[in-house]
Amino acid sequence: MSKNVRIRKGLNIRLKGEAEKVLVQLDPAKVVAIKPTDFHGLVPKVLVKPGDPVQAGTPLFADKYNERVLWTSPVSGEVAEVVRGDKRRVLEVRVLADAETRYVDMGTGDPATMNRETIVQKLLKSGVWPVIKQRPFDIVADPAKEPKAIHVSAFDSHPLAPDLDFVVRNHGADFQTGMDALAKLTKGKLHLGVSDKTAAREFLDARNAVRDTFSGPHPAGNVGVQIHHTNPINKGEVIWTVSVQDVLLIGRLFRQGRFDASRVVAVTGSEARHPKYVRTLIGAPMKDIVGAVPEGTRVISGNCLTGDNVGADGFLGFGHSQVTLLPEGDEPKFFLTKGWAGPGLDKFSASRSYPTWLMPGKRFAMDTNQNGEERAFVMTGQYEKVFPFDIYPVQLLKAILANDIDQMEKLGLYEVAPEDFALCEFVCTSKINSQSIVRDGLDSLKKETT
Repeated sequence: MSKNVRIRKGLNIRLKGEAEKVLVQLDPAKVVAIKPTDFHGLVPKVLVKPGDPVQAGTPLFADKYNERVLWTSPVSGEVAEVVRGDKRRVLEVRVLADAETRYVDMGTGDPATMNRETIVQKLLKSGVWPVIKQRPFDIVADPAKEPKAIHVSAFDSHPLAPDLDFVVRNHGADFQTGMDALAKLTKGKLHLGVSDKTAAREFLDARNAVRDTFSGPHPAGNVGVQIHHTNPINKGEVIWTVSVQDVLLIGRLFRQGRFDASRVVAVTGSEARHPKYVRTLIGAPMKDIVGAVPEGTRVISGNCLTGDNVGADGFLGFGHSQVTLLPEGDEPKFFLTKGWAGPGLDKFSASRSYPTWLMPGKRFAMDTNQNGEERAFVMTGQYEKVFPFDIYPVQLLKAILANDIDQMEKLGLYEVAPEDFALCEFVCTSKINSQSIVRDGLDSLKKETT
């Protein structure tokens, strides 16, 4: 049965630089990079070497501990290099792209007429499987397990996030095929979380799914919040999650019989010269996506709360559909005008410290300066105002810091992922890196319970 949920705790961060609803097809990338670092806990087993020819869909590396899970090339061409870091850790596998892409034929099929094992094998062989995430632990789903449910969020409430109604427009067949495939992967329900403002018929007319409606501020669009309010995770249970763009990817696999790694990316942020939507590929170079950027600009693959600082020479993350350009904020500020004693007429505040809270329509060119350093972790009540879970966030973080496994379980760590604490990190007076603490806690809990 569908639900209507009103999220009351949260915060909408009003940044400048929202993408104009204009879609630009970028020229084919000359080089792409697939990054094992986009997948927490992955130890890759590299299957190619520099100079090897590949097609779109050729395996590049596998999970060392589960070799059924593959990552495949998004383009045809030649393996350029395997970039390694400290202790020979694999950071990237780069592929020089052909002018025209050649695809490995994966075979078409209607998931409605296929059994679960056939669908799983097709997703694994094609390299599409890693788009399916597992909760608890926020990792790539284990194909040997069957989830009690699968959740898809049809809207993104992060700052400057892409409008998924715009992204899915005219791709209803791909979306429905992807949903049909996901519905076969669980004996439970497939949940589609929509906003009270969702208008796309591709979402509203979707079949084989329970449609839940959410309203309220960010993080209403976070799949973790939606799971918590409709289908909470208990110890021993598993839920899978998939993003809308990855549902489209799955749909294209079954309808076209190939790994079509195209992706619509929103170029956003106050430093973006032309905020817009572009169609590109997973792993595309940032230079192709954003062009030249002003000096002192942070280039983020993803959104400003949970994305990765990849720099102008980096590559688009595997699961990202947004690029955010923000000023670094490393210039000194005179305290009487732009500093802590200034009037704050151009500053956003979550606590009404500045008069801009009286300007609800104003947008801000915020920089990445955190305006302070880590301090004593004290109880302020700030976290509870933006954390829409029936969980005590500060107590949970302190249980993680103390490595108290029993308390972590009792306080609800199974239900959260690092992104669910991103707003807590943003409003924190103590400048605590909440997301990294949650990640450490999930790692400890996984080690103890699996």
